Amino acid sequence: MSDVSSPEPAASSRASLNVKSEQAFLADEMQAVRAGTWRFLAGLLARAPDSSVLDSLRALENIDTSEGRIAMGWELMRQAASDADMASLEDEYFNLFTGLGRGELVPFGSWYLTGFLMEKPVAVLRRDLQRLGIEREAGVVESEDHAAALAETMAILIDAHEEISLSEQQSFFKEHIEPWMGSFFKDLQNAKNARFYRAAGFFGESVFDFERELLAMRG
Repeated sequence: MSDVSSPEPAASSRASLNVKSEQAFLADEMQAVRAGTWRFLAGLLARAPDSSVLDSLRALENIDTSEGRIAMGWELMRQAASDADMASLEDEYFNLFTGLGRGELVPFGSWYLTGFLMEKPVAVLRRDLQRLGIEREAGVVESEDHAAALAETMAILIDAHEEISLSEQQSFFKEHIEPWMGSFFKDLQNAKNARFYRAAGFFGESVFDFERELLAMRG
């Protein structure tokens, strides 16, 4: 799973604009926006954001929320970062995703799809990752169906768009992300322990909805 990188709201909000041609969709800038947005989301789900990420969010200016839900998500995260502090964020992340035994939420695809961890969805995911040439990072203890790992995988697939076809992106999203991650982001917005992560849940849902519509349009 990746570190949380500094957000790029101006570029990311452009992703909420209509994509009117195949050429525009495949442009390198568009791919960089998509990959960067997924990678930022992966970092938020992998661990609590550090002070540099909070400072970057607090410094965001002139977000035009009329551009769409992703832009609104950046604005909500800016507001949430302004109210957050590191100690409370560490506690919030722990209570939401780790806990003593388990957190309030279980951010794994197999849990959402079957009610259990390490079930068939993980085996299918590992098969597909191997076929795509994507290996698990050394030292990562969570299974590959963790929400952060899947978001990072989407970023990798988009970054490699010259080698990995659009149809592979579509198939991976439809098989491993679309069936459950929208529900996870809704649950995150409604979690009793969520404060900063309520905004992150809205942001994640907006990214999920945009990608689902975009990839379906290109199908």
